[in-house]
Amino acid sequence: MSEDKVMEIAPSKLSGAVKIPPSKSIAHRAIICASLADGKSVISNIAYSEDIKATIGCMRALGAVIVERESALEITGCLGKSNADIVFDCNESGSTLRFMLPIALSKNCGANYFVGKGKLGERPLDIYEKICKEQGVYYSNESCSGKLNLTVKGSLSGGSFAVKGNVSSQFITGLMFALPLLEEDSEIIIEGELQSKGYLDLTLTALDKFGIKIINEGYRKFFISGNQKYKSRDYEVEGDWSQAAFYEVADYLGNDVRMTGLNMQSEQGDRVVAEFVKRLRHASPEETLVFDGGDCPDIIPVFALACCLRKGRSEIVNISRLRIKECDRLSATVSELKKLGADITGNEDSMSIRGVDVLNGGSVNTYNDHRMAMTLAIAATRAKGNIVLDNYRCVAKSYPDFFEDYNSLGGRAQIKEKI
Repeated sequence: MSEDKVMEIAPSKLSGAVKIPPSKSIAHRAIICASLADGKSVISNIAYSEDIKATIGCMRALGAVIVERESALEITGCLGKSNADIVFDCNESGSTLRFMLPIALSKNCGANYFVGKGKLGERPLDIYEKICKEQGVYYSNESCSGKLNLTVKGSLSGGSFAVKGNVSSQFITGLMFALPLLEEDSEIIIEGELQSKGYLDLTLTALDKFGIKIINEGYRKFFISGNQKYKSRDYEVEGDWSQAAFYEVADYLGNDVRMTGLNMQSEQGDRVVAEFVKRLRHASPEETLVFDGGDCPDIIPVFALACCLRKGRSEIVNISRLRIKECDRLSATVSELKKLGADITGNEDSMSIRGVDVLNGGSVNTYNDHRMAMTLAIAATRAKGNIVLDNYRCVAKSYPDFFEDYNSLGGRAQIKEKI
């Protein structure tokens, strides 16, 4: 994305209370479940991020009637099957794409065209391609230069689905949404160690609340009866721990931020950021701390920032999946924090960090990635000079009001003309 303006952020201390926006992960799941249910549901505490708008649009395309209120959705579900040619615009949302593809194959017998922009066309879909080929479902991916252009046509059948545990849990979630709607019973078999277990817990909880039962055999196998029906209900979305991570780290860095709207017993895997930061606070400078980021990739860029300003050495491991997000977040985090004076190096699936006392200012690259932009904004609170962000509007993907909230806490972020 080319922009003629930048966001210039002067060093300042953040202080005050902030209401954490609703969980994007939970909102995706609630919108999909309600859209597949018989009857009317009200999903409250909704923030209209670009990713959530994409899921709303895709469920409307499938036939759900969705009325948008200020912070709530009234959803009447789509029942039965269709035989239409449908375009699903996923924008840049990997969650929307991976959740919707098997749903489309369970609900629509016509052609399903998936389109999107940014780097969405580069996000891996190998698991679905393999399933389609095994079941004789038409699958054509003509994505180019990141732009998504995918067509699938046919009907998904129940059966046994083997999925590697170290891939994105979004594939497993997508199957969990679709398989209960099929006539046949199914099972999902996890091969190897399962990562991102917390995201599957969110899926299983949402499905259960909307009337879908899945038998979980120790996260090694999931048994799913066919011919189940989603049941409508009202549902409130809790606060998002992946967004709370920015303020959790800000507080650790010497700011004074109080967060509201969070569920302290949440199943969100990103809630581990509170434990990670607690370890930073209590560690001695002589201790090398090792953090496993395999179950919480979204918090790693900003948590790496915290480690960069801790006295002592830190290692963040098991984070190769950062490379297939909106950008290669592992390389991007290392590159941009280095520009600011951090002592950080990256490997194939890890980061090694030696703490420094303060960061420098300078111009940095967000890579049009919302989590990179917000991480670098938090870095400005411990910088010696102004930090200038390109493509700052990318925060709209998950947290449209981020800079408004940031400035309300005393931040000094200003939009300026690009020089």
